Amino acid sequence: MIRSISRAQLIYDIVVASLLLLVSIWSAAAESPLAGPVVVLLMCGALAVRRLSPAIALAGVWGAALLQMITLLPATVADVAVLGVAYATAAYGGRTVRWLGLASAVGGGVIAALYLTLASRDSYFNPVGGVSHTLVTLFALSIGMITLFGLSWTLGLLARTVRQSRETRVQAAVAAQRAAYESAIEQERTSIARDMHDVVAHSLAVVIAQADGARYAGAGSPQVQSDALATISSTARSALIEVRLLLTQLRQEVPDGPQPSLDDLPALVAGMRRAGLHIAESTSGTPVPLLQGTGMAAYRILQEALTNALRHGEPTETVDLDVLWESEGVHLRVRNVVRREGAPTVAADGTPPAGHGVPGMRERAALAGGSLSAGGMMSGMYEVNAVLPIAPAGKAVS
Repeated sequence: MIRSISRAQLIYDIVVASLLLLVSIWSAAAESPLAGPVVVLLMCGALAVRRLSPAIALAGVWGAALLQMITLLPATVADVAVLGVAYATAAYGGRTVRWLGLASAVGGGVIAALYLTLASRDSYFNPVGGVSHTLVTLFALSIGMITLFGLSWTLGLLARTVRQSRETRVQAAVAAQRAAYESAIEQERTSIARDMHDVVAHSLAVVIAQADGARYAGAGSPQVQSDALATISSTARSALIEVRLLLTQLRQEVPDGPQPSLDDLPALVAGMRRAGLHIAESTSGTPVPLLQGTGMAAYRILQEALTNALRHGEPTETVDLDVLWESEGVHLRVRNVVRREGAPTVAADGTPPAGHGVPGMRERAALAGGSLSAGGMMSGMYEVNAVLPIAPAGKAVS
């Protein structure tokens, strides 16, 4: 029965009702010192709570109208509150209140016409004109009052429809953005599965080849057998780590071909420079081993970040590409000036935009055991930061 409205809306409704009270209470008190102010107070009170509780407002105007008719008070300025309440029942009321508002508009219009024609102090009944004149007057007043009240109710229903349509569009846009983001994640996972396929296939091929060699060498070549078993152990551990990264991926047919790693970064930078990107590259620290999947993830992240800089960055500004090797892993950073027309952003709630770039980079970093952040800065720059772990001792590297 009580709706949740903003403080500004409640204050606005109370101010409007108070102004109507000041305008109408004096004339109502002059007509009837006791009943007049009560009727005005009920009308204005109903107007004040019309959005907070349309049901209470509807009951209030009916109470005021009945008291007005019982005491034969003439129409006052406060009666315009009926129009506001009729509007509110359609615009803000529940299903029951909404249809009660429509019934009140029709029934109230007829009752108001009867009262004005026959019962009020200033009724339009004229014995000289006869019954026919009275019926014509009653019919005309009924049509006018029903139209007036019904128009207010209809405007409220129209406002409700517009508001619900706007809310539906907003919800649909949010749902579409979320669906697009989830679709991008799923597609990127499929792409990652394809990228990792060759890594695992290569590892298993090495294991099989070394196992066959060790079996044929046998006791006649102990050193060959020992080396083969060491290679099998190292390769199998690395393959096990890579398989764990693929557990959440869908199995799909994948193309053959070598997969890139950080060793291919110079070629990537050279290609981007040929495309027109001004890159200031810096590398610090001592390079440390990376798993094959981690090295590929690092390459793909830098590839996507540089591609975004080419598409969304200022073409005349320099893009900073930093690779920092640390004992725990490798820190990748790409920073570029945002083009004035717009660039990739991150929403206030941390949700990436509904594209393939940022979700894909973040997914690659997560599956490699690292982390990635991307977003705009106050200085007008856009920055991508990724931290990827190194391979434990004895594991296959990129």
